[in-house]
Amino acid sequence: TSGGGRAEEDEMVDPVCGMTVEPPEAAAAWDHEGNTYYFCSVACFERFRSDPRGHLDKAPADRSM
Repeated sequence: TSGGGRAEEDEMVDPVCGMTVEPPEAAAAWDHEGNTYYFCSVACFERFRSDPRGHLDKAPADRSM
């Protein structure tokens, strides 16, 4: 199951900064609690990895709604 919220059909939302990310172009991806999160940069990935729950609790809203 993919996480991070849908932006468009093939784009995901970086849970750290809210940017849209196309999974094949993502700087990093990480599975956490059954969801795969995609990141625009290694810096966002490292920030998420250090505190996943903190970023998920304040993740940007699903921008496709």
